[in-house]
Amino acid sequence: MSKPIRVLHVVVNMNRGGAETLIMNLYRNIDRSKVQFDFLTCREGVFDQEIKELGGTIHRIPYINEVGHFRYLKSLNYFFSKHNDYTIVHSHLNRMSGFVVRAAKKNGIKYCISHSHNTGGEGGILAKGYKWYSGLFIPSNSDYTFACSRAAAKWLYGKKSNEAQLLNNGIEPEMFLYQPDVRRIKRKEIGISGQFVIGHVGRFTKQKNHRFLIEIFAEFVKRNPNSTLILCGDGVLRNDTEKRVKELNIQDKVKFLGVRSDIHQLLQAFDIFLFPSLHEGLPVTLIEAQAAGIPCLISNEITPEVDLGVDLMKFLKLTKKYLWVAEMEKIMAQKINRDTPKLKMVRERGYDIKNTAKSLQDFYLAKSR
Repeated sequence: MSKPIRVLHVVVNMNRGGAETLIMNLYRNIDRSKVQFDFLTCREGVFDQEIKELGGTIHRIPYINEVGHFRYLKSLNYFFSKHNDYTIVHSHLNRMSGFVVRAAKKNGIKYCISHSHNTGGEGGILAKGYKWYSGLFIPSNSDYTFACSRAAAKWLYGKKSNEAQLLNNGIEPEMFLYQPDVRRIKRKEIGISGQFVIGHVGRFTKQKNHRFLIEIFAEFVKRNPNSTLILCGDGVLRNDTEKRVKELNIQDKVKFLGVRSDIHQLLQAFDIFLFPSLHEGLPVTLIEAQAAGIPCLISNEITPEVDLGVDLMKFLKLTKKYLWVAEMEKIMAQKINRDTPKLKMVRERGYDIKNTAKSLQDFYLAKSR
């Protein structure tokens, strides 16, 4: 029995973000007797234990904001000089992948992959300028480029975006099949009975636009007091968001659930999914929400590729708050039938993780032969 090939995935940490969730979905569904994943990270993450159980190794180097530019590059170079036995390095750091693939190439790594998971960067002018500089090294040091959507490819690879391979943010569709029993149990668990539930899943960062979300909910709840907003996730802006909720005096109507491992079940408790992001690659949570049969109101800054054609997606402008409230009320009055499975469409559109994992596995194996 030959040993599996080992592919090194580069991330900041393995917490429950969109890219990390995709990597774990791939990892669980790949044939690990043929392909094993190892990880180069900078911080601990919630998936670390599971990675070890699945047979992966986690390497750690300090992150750039802890040690500065030169020491970060030095630690990258040192790492790849000691671990140049990897045939494939797959970096998920968006523009920051530039420094990674440059160091990997310099130390003789045969195949370097840069993977775009977004359509915009985080941080102020300095941070964005720094990331832009790192991104300059992607074209000359990447043997392959991947992206979760055409829009994400265009953002990171510019003129060369049509060379990028699309890797769909696949899910396990069966996990999201609507089940009235699960809905009842979850609603009871979080203290909800007959309320109309508005849900959101995402990190508390500027990109996710929580302030806008809170303000449209505040308008909505004035007219529809029997409603609740559920926010899943954590992040740097959580305290600011909680403060804004108090200022608007709606704290008894908003539940902050933190980072959850039961999103597939929590989605059953939602009546509507709001997603007013300023930019996105292709959010895996919106694929999950459609699989669960939830009507979604999302910002028109998000790529139309996310719409699976199951009649659950409405794109709205971020300039018109009243439109969001009106659409929420429309959905509230409709009483959506969630019993018709959406799984067939999820599969037809190529978002079944088993297929995504198989195609990535074939790609890796072909390169390492």
